[in-house]
Amino acid sequence: MKEVNFDGLVSPTHNYSGLATGNLASKRSSGSVSRPRDAALQGLAKMRTLAERGVSQAFFPPQLRPSIVALRRIGFSGSDSDVLSTAFATSPGLFAACSSASSMWTANAAIVAPSIDSRDSRVHFTPANLVTNYHRSIEVDETASLLRAIFHDTDHFVHHQPLPATAAFADEGAANHTRLAGLHLFVYGRSDGDRDEGPVRFPARQTLEACQAIARLHQLAAEKVFYLRQNPEAIDAGVFHNDVISVGNENVFLYHEKAFCDQAQVLADIVAAAGETIHWVAVPEEKVSLRDAVDTYLFNSQIVTLPAGGMLLLCPSECRDHDGVHEFITEYIVGGENPIEEVVFQDLRQSMRNGGGPACLRLRVLLTEEEIEALPPKVFFTSGTDAFLRNWIDRVYPEELTLEDLCQYDRYLANAKALEELHHWIQV
Repeated sequence: MKEVNFDGLVSPTHNYSGLATGNLASKRSSGSVSRPRDAALQGLAKMRTLAERGVSQAFFPPQLRPSIVALRRIGFSGSDSDVLSTAFATSPGLFAACSSASSMWTANAAIVAPSIDSRDSRVHFTPANLVTNYHRSIEVDETASLLRAIFHDTDHFVHHQPLPATAAFADEGAANHTRLAGLHLFVYGRSDGDRDEGPVRFPARQTLEACQAIARLHQLAAEKVFYLRQNPEAIDAGVFHNDVISVGNENVFLYHEKAFCDQAQVLADIVAAAGETIHWVAVPEEKVSLRDAVDTYLFNSQIVTLPAGGMLLLCPSECRDHDGVHEFITEYIVGGENPIEEVVFQDLRQSMRNGGGPACLRLRVLLTEEEIEALPPKVFFTSGTDAFLRNWIDRVYPEELTLEDLCQYDRYLANAKALEELHHWIQV
């Protein structure tokens, strides 16, 4: 089995609209001038960093924005040019939502179960419905179509419909799911209809019912599935997804001491079920506070296994710039008794300003060699892919962008043509 990281390529319409409630970085950047070219090149550099170390790396193309389909669905009419100009002039909030480039964060694209874990020995995909935020929910149909186009061989891959688009089945994708030591950890913030004490400042985005439904759809053995509830204190501190407060890889789990409810008991149950030793890397509040964890996105780092053995921790550069977090990484994580042997600090400031770090940008898909062979070859990151994308980005992406720029019809047509070129090149 080999893990392939599918990163979302940042869109030429990358912008800061502050749309996501509970995402503190997104709100802080609202209304700022974005730099789409820098953002895309930073994301490309992250892919290059991992590919050069032998990690299997692939990418998803961005979605076209503004979404004229979404704008027409909510009542804007006339020519495409009229739809853009009228929506921006009369409903700038809705225009911003339909212009979001948030599909770049592919950790929210779907939850995936590898063939080694499912009863029918096929890879299962369930696209996230993302119903909590309107601007994310409009991604779902195109995401589902893209997954079906890339993972098209029905002998190997099963595609489920997104869960019902209701609050009871709110699903935010793999950002709330971790495969650890062959076990599946689903993390939820609330159960539909419960009246337990929950977060008061920000919404809990993932439901227990959604997690349970996906476990059933993916044909996972019940004894291999665990449901962990997010600590409401963490959600109110800005931990809108679990990948802002914990991250796992194979048999290593890095987590904050305030990540989950009933944490000691839940982790003990996982240890009892695991067939191998788990390396727990606990981060105490006194070393890294919830606030510092959210500000630096320490837990939104990637832990990847290197081909020669050992693991690498890829962190956003904000972790290097924070003295306390940097000290914890070097002394207790890389210097600790666990397989993580190396740390890389990656500049992803454009994405980070919008509330997405390294782990947000990638969807992990565990595949056999035969399953990899069934995929379109040009979705994989190679030197040729790197050269094509860098040239394409330099030609297509603006240096700076504001929301007002996005209502220009000429720009919309240019972006549509550019994305058509990209899809033609990767043959998806």
